[in-house]
Amino acid sequence: MEPDQAFLEYAVKALVDHPEAVETTRTIDQMGVLLTLTVHPDDMGKIIGKSGKTAEALRILLRVVGMKGNARVNLKINEPVGGKREQEMKTVDQVVEEL
Repeated sequence: MEPDQAFLEYAVKALVDHPEAVETTRTIDQMGVLLTLTVHPDDMGKIIGKSGKTAEALRILLRVVGMKGNARVNLKINEPVGGKREQEMKTVDQVVEEL
């Protein structure tokens, strides 16, 4: 496992209530390194943080780790199936159908 991916897993597992559900994937393309993070739906709030501050801090730290290895590192956080946003979208769809 590369240092940037290992750092992300270590930091996220320390923040969440369900560390066994933390999954990361690492892909490289023309834009640099893309780390994709998937966590338990109950832990999404802890990873995003108030006004996105925790996610922003993780992204900044990953850029610093990437600079050490001469790589541009980006973080994508997957929306979990059955998450809050998905439930909100169902509610919006139900309202539209009622109209």
